[in-house]
Amino acid sequence: MVGTKIDGVLVASSVKERVRNAVSELKSRGVEPCLATILVGDNQASATYVKNKHKACADVGILTKDHKLPATTSQEEMNELLSTLNSDESIHGILVQLPLPKQLGEFETTSRISPIKDVDGLTPYNVGLLSLGKAILKACTPSGIIELFDYYKIDLEGKNVAVINRSNLLGKPLYHLLLQRNATVTTCHSKTKNLQKICHDSDIIITGVGDRTRFTLTPEMIHDGAIVIDVATTRHDEKLVGDCDFDKIIQKASFASPVPGGVGPMTIAMLLKNTVTAASLSESIVRR
Repeated sequence: MVGTKIDGVLVASSVKERVRNAVSELKSRGVEPCLATILVGDNQASATYVKNKHKACADVGILTKDHKLPATTSQEEMNELLSTLNSDESIHGILVQLPLPKQLGEFETTSRISPIKDVDGLTPYNVGLLSLGKAILKACTPSGIIELFDYYKIDLEGKNVAVINRSNLLGKPLYHLLLQRNATVTTCHSKTKNLQKICHDSDIIITGVGDRTRFTLTPEMIHDGAIVIDVATTRHDEKLVGDCDFDKIIQKASFASPVPGGVGPMTIAMLLKNTVTAASLSESIVRR
């Protein structure tokens, strides 16, 4: 049996087309959706991520304002910039590229973002709404995964789902989104016992470890017809890979996402969607 490849590039394109239409509608109302990004220091990977986000915004007609700060930026200086962006009515979305230098607190920084401009869904306000099933702005990668399930008409109700990640960006928000679809969710991490059995007993495995020296999801760990979503991105044998070997997993799974070309494109697509949603929120076009 060879399963179906989950094509994140294809699904992201469909999301972008919807965003492009929404941008046109907003512009017809006199609203120019705008995303402000903040990059601290000279981390090349982070700089590439921000560049790609700007390029994607331009492709759908979203304006961007880039704020590049020195690696020595203090928390006070960061807070002042966020306060300025929060009060700027021309800015609809604010994105702080993570990780941050150690003198900047991630929680203190993201908590300063106005909830209606929080396009990453990281503020305590939006995290709290997500846990209640009321969030409008949701974490991009988890919501992108749900979009993939919807596109391929994968019903989550009653499914046993193993999520191998417990981070604030992926595992925790994804838990709530899956629960809202009536899935039975097991969150796994470095201290989880009997991980192989949990995976083998699961209908869906979503893995995001990102370190092949610590963990690899092998075909032996899944049952025939399982669904595998690989969220990890890491370098292995000089190639960009995820937590599993796609060519081997797809021989056993009913659906599987590759790396690259799976979840990755969805993260940026959902950022664009959140930015348009934030613009609609700020202009009272949609209700909170």
